[in-house]
Amino acid sequence: MDRTEANSGTRAVNDKLAFDVAALEAWMSANIPSFTGPLDVTQFKGGQSNPTYRLDTLGRAYVLRRKPPGALLPGAHAVEREARVMSALGPTGFPVPHIHGLCEDPAVIGTPFFVMDLVEGRIIWEAAFPGLAPAERAAHFAAMNATIAQLHGIDPAAVGLADYGRPAGFVERQVARWSKQYLADTAAGRLPQMDALVDWLGTHLPPDRGDVSVVHGDFRCDNMIFAAAEPRILAVLDWELSTLGDPLADFVYHLLMYRMPAGMFTGLAGLDLAALGIPSEADYVAAYCRRTARDHLPDLDYLMVFVMFRLAGILHGIKGRVARGTASSSHAAAMASQLEPLADLALAQARNARLPVA
Repeated sequence: MDRTEANSGTRAVNDKLAFDVAALEAWMSANIPSFTGPLDVTQFKGGQSNPTYRLDTLGRAYVLRRKPPGALLPGAHAVEREARVMSALGPTGFPVPHIHGLCEDPAVIGTPFFVMDLVEGRIIWEAAFPGLAPAERAAHFAAMNATIAQLHGIDPAAVGLADYGRPAGFVERQVARWSKQYLADTAAGRLPQMDALVDWLGTHLPPDRGDVSVVHGDFRCDNMIFAAAEPRILAVLDWELSTLGDPLADFVYHLLMYRMPAGMFTGLAGLDLAALGIPSEADYVAAYCRRTARDHLPDLDYLMVFVMFRLAGILHGIKGRVARGTASSSHAAAMASQLEPLADLALAQARNARLPVA
């Protein structure tokens, strides 16, 4: 699958994800002072979980993000949390779109939603940053590294997010949550590799370090909007998985690109990174540690298996939505087809993991 072609731009709204545009116009007129109708609504091609729409008026454009219709897994598709965290982070100078309003009343368009600014810029769908010169790639990687370090340096209590999650025992709870979600989604079926990972992660759980920050949960190059002609991040998108938790687990998820083969998601494994101008995994880790005043990154191997399993769990959920007919993206089935290769890769990482001696 050509991820850039599959995800870039908009298309006509999927019939299963259509809604009453007049009802939305009425809500926006009552709740967003800058709004003047009428609206033209299209659907972004990307967005595997929460359907996302472009709203065009004569004077400006907005983005609407909503919960999908139909049966949903408990705790999933939390657009309310996305709106809250972006509203809290924006005043700190962290790059997020401005939130114009949140509607939790499903009577308006069928499910809760929020409306935010449309940020103009570039979304780069491949971690190799195709088409850039080596020096430009290096600068873009530095921008990503600095941005995730900036996020992890924000005091949650200072921005009103002290109750945004239960920070204690974050990794243990995440392992339990994703294991439970995997086991509960009977529509997607079971995989022996995933069953083995559930057992391995529970058996080798490291001690809780008590390190807490706001975590994004899905920090990848394709969840960022870069300035049109410079290595500057204008907005970080897709906060559905955000919470309070272990910043190192959040960073290792971002680091996952180094372990994924080229062609699988945003993978870099097997590429000549030096020739491309991309820092090595070790250098990228060292840069993050410098920016966050750490001397090393503990539990890297365990966290890498965990984040691979969690991503496989996300794909398992997409597979389930395809089976139930509630998938929001037209290429959801292609995404779900990568579940088994990723589970294989995660299990190989587990078998090769270097763990502390008890």
